[in-house]
Amino acid sequence: MAELDEATRTELEAAAFRRLVSHLRKRTDVQNIDMMNLAGFCRNCLSNWYKDAADARGLDLDKEAAREIVYGMPYDEWKAAHQSEASAEQKAAFETAKPHA
Repeated sequence: MAELDEATRTELEAAAFRRLVSHLRKRTDVQNIDMMNLAGFCRNCLSNWYKDAADARGLDLDKEAAREIVYGMPYDEWKAAHQSEASAEQKAAFETAKPHA
């Protein structure tokens, strides 16, 4: 593999992130709790990481604005349209799989 310069690496990472976000916006059938149970992260995690990156650069980006970037709409609107109540099994799996501080 060819060595990538920092700017190219950053551009490729940004393109991959945008593609992931686009994919998740289309896959509204995939619930966040299922993502957490299977992969250990979800759309909310992505928005938190986005906000953390903004904070590290001294940019003013609140939690809701970061979520809107990831969800493509206000979070409450997305929840109302696409989020279902987690089943007892999903909740139990989450309690087992979640990181413990």
